[in-house]
Amino acid sequence: MKNLFVILVCFFIYLSANADEIKIENNTELSFYTGMFDFSDDGKKSTLVGFQHQNENLNRDTFLGNLSPITGAMITADNATYFYTGVQAQYKIGALNFTPSFAPGYYDEGNGKDLGHALEFKSEVQVSLELPMNSQLGLSYNHLSNASLGDKNPGANSYMFNFFKKF
Repeated sequence: MKNLFVILVCFFIYLSANADEIKIENNTELSFYTGMFDFSDDGKKSTLVGFQHQNENLNRDTFLGNLSPITGAMITADNATYFYTGVQAQYKIGALNFTPSFAPGYYDEGNGKDLGHALEFKSEVQVSLELPMNSQLGLSYNHLSNASLGDKNPGANSYMFNFFKKF
């Protein structure tokens, strides 16, 4: 788990330092996050790390706000993994961003919590503050649920600290 964290941090530093050479035009946003998976279950809570990608070329202004597709993955210290793709809306209030999202995905419990089904739905709310150099810091909360597709549906509540960088 520690090695994955170090690799992801090095990846972000490399991309930040070499953004001009890579010739990306600030239309891709990568988010790195870490936090506590299922903090409300003392028996199964676990630290987590993850990343998320958003391509601003795919954003659309709608009556619901600015919508864009997202794709990401997370892993817990207990080797539970979640791979997802979905949609997020973004609402700007000055330097603050409020970002709700919804994403179905594939969950594998590893040695972690059994959520009852491989298909899980992630509902998330996020608040972030814009910083210089096309970056943001944020805090998010999400809930994973299988919508009663499985024999059981215990769900998992998680919180994360986020770092965003546009390239």
